[in-house]
Amino acid sequence: MSSIISTTSSFQALGRLLRYAQGHRRHIIAATVCSIINKLFDIAPEILIGVAIDVVVNQEDSFVAGLGFTSAKEQILILGVLTFFIWAGESLFEYLYQVLWRNLAQRLQADLRQDAYEHAQRLDMSFFESHSSGQLVATMNDDVNQLERFLDGGANAMVQLGVTVVAVGAVFFVLSPLIALLAFTPIPLIIWGAFYFQRKAGPLYAEVRERVGELSSRLSNNLAGIATIKSFTAEAREAERLRQASEAYVTANRRAIRISSAFIPVIRMAILTGFLATFTVGGMMALRGDLNVGAYGVLVFLTQRLLWPLTGLAQVIDLFERAMASTRRILDLLATPIRVRDDAGRVLAEPVRGAVAFEGVSFQYDEGGAGVGGIDLTVPAGHTLALVGATGSGKSTLIKLLLRFVEPAAGRVTVDDQALHEVSLASLRGAIGLVSQDVYLFEGSVRDNIAYGRPDASEAEIVEAARTAEAWDFIQALPEGLDTAVGERGVRMSGGQRQRLSLARALLKDPPILVLDEATSAVDNETEAAIQRSLRRIGHGRTVIMIAHRLSTIVHADEIAVIEAGRVAERGTHAELLALDGRYAAQWRVQTGELELAEQPFG
Repeated sequence: MSSIISTTSSFQALGRLLRYAQGHRRHIIAATVCSIINKLFDIAPEILIGVAIDVVVNQEDSFVAGLGFTSAKEQILILGVLTFFIWAGESLFEYLYQVLWRNLAQRLQADLRQDAYEHAQRLDMSFFESHSSGQLVATMNDDVNQLERFLDGGANAMVQLGVTVVAVGAVFFVLSPLIALLAFTPIPLIIWGAFYFQRKAGPLYAEVRERVGELSSRLSNNLAGIATIKSFTAEAREAERLRQASEAYVTANRRAIRISSAFIPVIRMAILTGFLATFTVGGMMALRGDLNVGAYGVLVFLTQRLLWPLTGLAQVIDLFERAMASTRRILDLLATPIRVRDDAGRVLAEPVRGAVAFEGVSFQYDEGGAGVGGIDLTVPAGHTLALVGATGSGKSTLIKLLLRFVEPAAGRVTVDDQALHEVSLASLRGAIGLVSQDVYLFEGSVRDNIAYGRPDASEAEIVEAARTAEAWDFIQALPEGLDTAVGERGVRMSGGQRQRLSLARALLKDPPILVLDEATSAVDNETEAAIQRSLRRIGHGRTVIMIAHRLSTIVHADEIAVIEAGRVAERGTHAELLALDGRYAAQWRVQTGELELAEQPFG
């Protein structure tokens, strides 16, 4: 199972995130400025305490007296007024930075999720065949939420930590360079510890995100296949598999927690060293008269303001590493190249006749699976082409090439003599209706699913499409008719009902080209007969390309092509292929010889 993995460092991931968020630059700057101002206001009360001590001790000779306020009472009142405005300013800017950072988190996570989803929609089908849907859901949901959590609090904490070191450091060096050096001595150790932790934690959190994706994939797959699990009484086995995936996630997290938990005790001891140096050396200097008593008070208080927040550095880096591990996965998804480009501005010439041609077309899957080589097939407008062959022979690959789900490595596919890469995907796919063997119904009503290709269709048009697909009788018998909920993936509908709704959905689109990918292989005889009647009615005037294992369903096709190992082995009408007495004729004899008992699939 493929996953989205990156080896870029956390700081490189941050740089990529900032480049992605260029449209939010003003918002980021405003939030950062508010965080800085709030922290400056937060530091100011400790300075005022020292100034107040200086007023009480020195009175007319205090620092404030030098500003023109000679009376000690006036000085205290002035400090009281300043304190009020400082606290008010701190509260105001705390409100502003919280609103700005949180709104930025919400906006950025919404944009990332939307951009990631829209980009994923433009990726070719081979990407989804090689990537777990659970991993993709985890990337677009859990990883985006992890980044949101960092922006909610971690980004502000990092900004304010930097402001604290710079601002408090400036005050220290102004008051006493010696004590400043002593107080700052532990900081290199703290910074080294932080980077050591970052180097150790980065790969661990990348593994945590991978385990989250695998766990999400396991849950998604098991819930989607719950009927199969129950039918094989595999509940205990699947519960054990889920437990193993969950334990792998716990183990990955435990390694990261072990690193982060060891960081704080070490940092606390380093902080204690700096605080004791300020406390004792500064006290001795104050006793000798080498340091003002008020300045000593400021230094003692600010030492705590400087060093104690560094104990939170581990949590900040923990948040940062988790967020950057998630950011790498999100941005790597956004950086996945789009192989099927939709750069053409042209549309299929109206009216679309529906003539289809495969001209020397070759394609091979990356993982070495079945492909096609040198295919030449022409379907005149209004004709029916049937593709038959063993599983893996390349039939569905031709359908993917026609829909431009993948691009040919050689040759070209045309509709009405226009190469597919020369017209927009919307124009091409708008001219094709697909009815697949694996019908996917979206959660919603019967009406919603039939009108999926034409949301603006009228009630009469929806009913007519349902009638043509021979689905109207069972729809009327449903509890709420067209408004009946089909359930997730159409679970409330039978296989035959899902097939007929899928056919009605394609018919309402009224495409000039109709593609039927084994549309009757998984239905009962009655449903197959009903669908066949529908196809005979709707096949007139449009091009139909059918993939079928049951040869009895394609005997009236204008041309039948037998595909083997990615190449056309035989081609012709039903009668011509029987006369040829080759692969098709042999399979026809097998199926017709046992038709009364069981219809065997081709190959």
